[in-house]
Amino acid sequence: MQALFADLLRLRWSVASCAGLVLAGALLAWLARVQVQAVLREEAAVAGQRQEIQRKLSRATDEEQEIREKIARYLDITRRGLIGREERLAWVEEIARIKANRKLFDIEYEILPQKPVDPVLLPDGAAAGGYEFMGSTMHLQMRLLHEEDLLGLVRDLGARSKALLHVRSCTVDRISATGGAERPDAAQLKADCIIEWITIRERK
Repeated sequence: MQALFADLLRLRWSVASCAGLVLAGALLAWLARVQVQAVLREEAAVAGQRQEIQRKLSRATDEEQEIREKIARYLDITRRGLIGREERLAWVEEIARIKANRKLFDIEYEILPQKPVDPVLLPDGAAAGGYEFMGSTMHLQMRLLHEEDLLGLVRDLGARSKALLHVRSCTVDRISATGGAERPDAAQLKADCIIEWITIRERK
């Protein structure tokens, strides 16, 4: 028994050293875990900041593209002369010019007074910033040899006039084959159309 007790006394420092090493190891493990968690939190924060920066950059890019598109549309509208007073005399002259060039039959039309564009065409309203969309409704009647006469007239007017043309309605009916209508060079069809001449002006 005394020998066993003596052996234990001799081992007490080794046991204490082992216990200290175990405690030190546990402490180091705990500190390492704390540091790892701190690093993970920092990485998550950095990743979140990076994503926020990317979102802002993406939003800025989209806004820049939108601005570029709006500028391009504005320049196109300005180039086409859609901003300013309507030029009815020029419209009348252009209709006469197209009629002569395309050798069309008689064209009858009436252009009503200008007013803000119908809400049917612009549900959000005719006003946009410092400008407003104005429309002049034209009631057009003409006789046709074939449908291309009408399509050509509308196409030429849209390309050459300082206004945006919008065909609201158009009906084409065949003329009864009596008398002169039987001739191959006589009008075969008649058209009745409602066309909107749209321009833009600064709000008063």
